[in-house]
Amino acid sequence: MKVLIVDDQRLMREGLAALIGLEPDMDVVGTAVDGRDAYAKALERRPDVVLMDIRMPGMDGIEGSRLIIKHLPDTKILILTTFDDAELIVRVLEEGVHGYLLKDMPSEAIVSAIRTVYNGGTVLQSDITAMLLQEAKKMSERSAPPHLLRASDSAAMEALTEREKEILALLGRGLNNKEIASLLVITEGTAKNHVSNLIAKLGLRDRTQAALFAVRAQGSFP
Repeated sequence: MKVLIVDDQRLMREGLAALIGLEPDMDVVGTAVDGRDAYAKALERRPDVVLMDIRMPGMDGIEGSRLIIKHLPDTKILILTTFDDAELIVRVLEEGVHGYLLKDMPSEAIVSAIRTVYNGGTVLQSDITAMLLQEAKKMSERSAPPHLLRASDSAAMEALTEREKEILALLGRGLNNKEIASLLVITEGTAKNHVSNLIAKLGLRDRTQAALFAVRAQGSFP
């Protein structure tokens, strides 16, 4: 798989390139210093996975990710971040990236995460997801008017069953399938099926985007 590394710190770029270059199934096709550089190199080299920092001078990782996702939809983006970037992580997750990595993660976890997103999975740490949902709630409360959905989102909400709306609200509280099943007295498999169905109906990619959607839509729930 082809990997592009994006970070404004030279030491981080070179360290990640050396680490990933040791893997027999991975090829570092380039490095970039900001979002604009990342987008240009992604267009040229067509990476399978982009490791994208968020905070960078020039074009940040949010805008760089948006451009890559729009023009190279088959490219997976994995965000490199710190605990301090909660609001920025929420914003970039809403753009459709495939997860995030903390910069202090062990090297084997970084390599594993790259393989996960390459194979169509997402990389999210459950202990941080709750923090992100709290940040998303704060962002929603600061907006005016609060909890306002786009017309297309409101129409999609109408397609959900009452049970799916109930489960969507629980996703917005950060609950996993097992917790949802226990609360609603249904099987974990049934909860999982409901989550998959509502994600498809809302046109979202994964449960994290669904949880963020739920935070924005909380005023729409009974």
